[in-house]
Amino acid sequence: MTFIDKLNRAWAAQDSLLMVGLDPDPRRFPKELEGRPDAITEFCLRIVEATAPYVCGFKPQIAYFSALGAEDQLQDICRAIRERHPDLPIVLDAKRGDIGSTAEQYAREAFERYGADAVTVNPYMGRDSVQPYIDYGERGVIILCRTSNAGGADLQDMRLANGTPLYLHVADQVARVWNTNGQCALVVGATFPEEIAQVRRRVGDMPLLVPGIGVQGGDIQATVQAGRTPEGRGMMINSSRAILYASAGEGWEQAAAKTARATRSAIRAALQG
Repeated sequence: MTFIDKLNRAWAAQDSLLMVGLDPDPRRFPKELEGRPDAITEFCLRIVEATAPYVCGFKPQIAYFSALGAEDQLQDICRAIRERHPDLPIVLDAKRGDIGSTAEQYAREAFERYGADAVTVNPYMGRDSVQPYIDYGERGVIILCRTSNAGGADLQDMRLANGTPLYLHVADQVARVWNTNGQCALVVGATFPEEIAQVRRRVGDMPLLVPGIGVQGGDIQATVQAGRTPEGRGMMINSSRAILYASAGEGWEQAAAKTARATRSAIRAALQG
């Protein structure tokens, strides 16, 4: 099954556009996990079990694991998600970008070591730096387009000679040239709903990974109205810290589940608006 097929099935079966990011920060873990050698695995998998009924997938951010030397734990987490929730896609948030021979190794890492269904990549070095990921035809390649951070405008808003902003040129390039296997998606931040709408008009029903709601302040109503497809899908709306750290006290899993459920409900309400 391809990433796009799996994502479409998850959207339908879960009736959810919410994706939960896995960004483990031991400094914010519940007290009961302090000092445990398996704290990262335990925390993430308990978040997964608490929120799985409300999501269309999970997005582990590799930097949070590699900074702690916890790549093996990330492997275990990805394996457990595949075994326990095989219908929910795993998006490895790595934002890789390097020459082709190095990109081949990064692609192996994402798709063979971690078994991710999709990976985020940086398009700055051009098509040949993305091709090794595209060569895994059944896996998803999610390309940075208009990111949610304020500094993204430094380059992404720059105008080409024809007046097109760079981020829209990226959207056009991916949709018209790179998406030969129908496996590509784009990252467009929730903090810029007007840009989401412009990207959506350029790329048709291509999936969009949309970070930036929750702690980063993206507006759910504006985001959904800007990025939805006519069928009411087309988006992986990611929330990480607002769900992961909804509580650090007793009942933290229930707090994460409650926040995920409320976020899904807010997205559903926005789809009806």
